[in-house]
Amino acid sequence: MLPLGLPLERMQTIWKSQLDPLLKNQLNEMQIISGVVLKNGATTFNHNLGRLQQGWTILDVNGAATIYRSQPFNAQTLTLTSDAAVTVNVGVF
Repeated sequence: MLPLGLPLERMQTIWKSQLDPLLKNQLNEMQIISGVVLKNGATTFNHNLGRLQQGWTILDVNGAATIYRSQPFNAQTLTLTSDAAVTVNVGVF
């Protein structure tokens, strides 16, 4: 909580120091790719980030499966391997 009576410039500096880490978070740039059909084995698909991704997460899956990344990150595609045929929504950031 800010004390009353602080100069505006000081309050702006405090706000900036608190907001900048939140705004720079890679999760804010997450692309959600819906309806990715994973086969039993490796599936490669475009992630549409236009840059090297930092990570990914499964947001929804329609069945029981173990899913993992099986290729290094690159600027265009993501390769996921599944032990079952499932459809997923993937968040890539």
